[in-house]
Amino acid sequence: MTVNSTSRPGAAMASGRGQAQKASGQAQKAKHSKAVTVTARLGLASRGLVYLLIGVLAIQVAAGNSNEKTNREGALRQIADKPFGTAVLVILIIGFIGYAAWRLLDAATGHTDEDDGKKKAGKRATSAVRGLIYLAIAGSTIKFLTSGHGGSGEPAPYTARVMGHTGGRWLVGVVGIVVIGIGIGMIWRGVATKFEKKLRVGEMGPRVRTLTVRSGQIGYVARGIVFGLAGIFVTKAAVDFDPNGAKGLDGTLKTIAGNSYGPWLLGICAVGLALFGAYSFFEARYRKL
Repeated sequence: MTVNSTSRPGAAMASGRGQAQKASGQAQKAKHSKAVTVTARLGLASRGLVYLLIGVLAIQVAAGNSNEKTNREGALRQIADKPFGTAVLVILIIGFIGYAAWRLLDAATGHTDEDDGKKKAGKRATSAVRGLIYLAIAGSTIKFLTSGHGGSGEPAPYTARVMGHTGGRWLVGVVGIVVIGIGIGMIWRGVATKFEKKLRVGEMGPRVRTLTVRSGQIGYVARGIVFGLAGIFVTKAAVDFDPNGAKGLDGTLKTIAGNSYGPWLLGICAVGLALFGAYSFFEARYRKL
């Protein structure tokens, strides 16, 4: 009886470890499956198309030729209005879901080359957040496709709801600071070309590598500036207790256009966002998955 009472917990632990290893192996296999890798690359290309269109729309706004929304909704409307627009939107949705799945699987099994436990946990958490964000983007795109219209894309209504609750003002302020931090991180990622280590640069010719690196540098810096400004607006909204002060991508870009030399500044940011779209196409081809 003594042998059985001591061996059963050990057997249960061994069985649990075996099941965990089996689940991890299945997740690794799914992560590297052709279906996941192909749709993940499609997701990166989908992101590229959206940012390219946002950049084009922003250039038109800077030139005074358009009042279209310079955000994801505006980009989706541009796609929807074209022949085969619905088919393209469906492809975008598949891509966003595929990229989200790859990120979530990466969160569950990835970064095995990282020896530092804290860094590994941080990278996995980042992958999980990105996966959830792209699931939300896929959901909003599905809503856009099925309803024939999208949301405003602006955070003011959500900010007002959050501020209406106890501690909501502080929460909005924290979110704004986090967004500012993300923007600074993007700028650093672009300046230091941190993105390059994620690419299979050995497969690139000299010209393609130069185009990839330069478009990534400018694109990340421009994206970081816009994110940083949006974070500043959200933080200021919390400080002033003014939900309408919070601005999303469209509001931030149009606020830039409304200032002195605004059209020029908006034009520069717009070109940068379009270049980030171009970089995303290179990443779709050469990203290490």
